[in-house]
Amino acid sequence: MSNLKIKYLLFALFGLVVIVLSESLYTVQQFEQAIVLQFGEPVRVVQTPGLKIKVPFIQKVVYYDTRLLNLDPPAQEIVLGDKKRLDVDSFTRYQIVDPLKFYQTVRTEFQAQSKLEEIVNSSVRNVLGRITLKELLSEKRSQIMADISEAVKKDAAQIGVQVAEVRIRRADLPIEVLQAINDRMKAERERDAKEARAEGQQAAQQIRATADKESTIIVAEAEKKAQIIKGQGDKEATEIWNKAASTDAEFYQFYRSMEAYKNAMADDKNSLVLSPDAEFFKYFKNKIK
Repeated sequence: MSNLKIKYLLFALFGLVVIVLSESLYTVQQFEQAIVLQFGEPVRVVQTPGLKIKVPFIQKVVYYDTRLLNLDPPAQEIVLGDKKRLDVDSFTRYQIVDPLKFYQTVRTEFQAQSKLEEIVNSSVRNVLGRITLKELLSEKRSQIMADISEAVKKDAAQIGVQVAEVRIRRADLPIEVLQAINDRMKAERERDAKEARAEGQQAAQQIRATADKESTIIVAEAEKKAQIIKGQGDKEATEIWNKAASTDAEFYQFYRSMEAYKNAMADDKNSLVLSPDAEFFKYFKNKIK
């Protein structure tokens, strides 16, 4: 055998050894656990990290994460026990603790999340379907969350998963319900505003009517008092004039003539045609004696 053939043979043998070793050795990381499969059937569970050995070409290795994993499913609509509807957004943290059962039931983490999402949604619907919105918003909320977590943990254990916690991050009324509530509240506020305006207008009318009545009474009383005072003044004036007339009749006649002159000449539109010898001009011709 020539040296060249020997070299080719050695290279082939070395390559075969490398391939066999690569197929015989596998590594499990600190955050991993593994199942060794032989012809698709699990033969060994490896949960300790390090370099491991398997039968080459016959056995395969499936890895699963040992860390806490998150499940964040889409929000779902829940009908509560009092027929109220809520959009519930939940959050779940879980860990694969039984890789053999996990492999036998769901195989992959993707399928596991799909199955766990069904479990969580079902448990949330079952628990919330027995309570009212008032209870969900009360101090009973902690017990409700505990009931949901307990139901999820029980069902999740059947697929080799341990649930650390289940949380409801948000529970809101559906958009159409919120819109209906807003419309109803707006209608109620508008009705209250109309009632308040009507009551204000009625009160304003009553106040104006009362003010008009009191104003009319005050003006009437004032006019009455004014007439009384005027009557008393006229009476006193008459008495004074009567007294003055009885004391000096000629002065009284003179004063009354002066008033007659003033009244007769106050209006430029009036005209008087009298004889110069008329009695009306007596005090224009004669001095007062």
